[in-house]
Amino acid sequence: MRAIAADAGVDPRLISHFFGSKQELFVAVVELPFDPEPTFAALLDVSPEDAPARLAQFIVGLLDQPQARATITGLLRAAASEDAAAVQIRELISTRLLTPLAQRLGVPDPEVRAAMMGAQVVGLAFARHVVGIPALQEADPAQLVALLTGVFETYLYDH
Repeated sequence: MRAIAADAGVDPRLISHFFGSKQELFVAVVELPFDPEPTFAALLDVSPEDAPARLAQFIVGLLDQPQARATITGLLRAAASEDAAAVQIRELISTRLLTPLAQRLGVPDPEVRAAMMGAQVVGLAFARHVVGIPALQEADPAQLVALLTGVFETYLYDH
């Protein structure tokens, strides 16, 4: 934080005053690796039976991009280590990701279904890229897409 303050030409206490911890500063300045509204519009502008596979392919592909993965895992680490950062990340996920997705699903209980899909994605990202579970790290992306598609189908269309 001292280096950031020095680059900005301000006292480090000023950054702490406005942003709190390093994790909270990170969450405040991070940009998502994609724009949710047009991305979800494009992904879900297909027949309902194709949507789960398109979403799964997008997620696995996104997590395989080093810069996007770094952003996402950085958010996960911040949320896991700092309560205030977790609150900010929860707000970010709700307002920028899950709500736009839920609005486009056209299924009963879209908020709950979108939240379950989000939980699955967070779990995959955490287990594969933060914890580093070998079977997930070594898994073929096509296999992950197929498995994630099945889960998304269940979350979206099973009652």
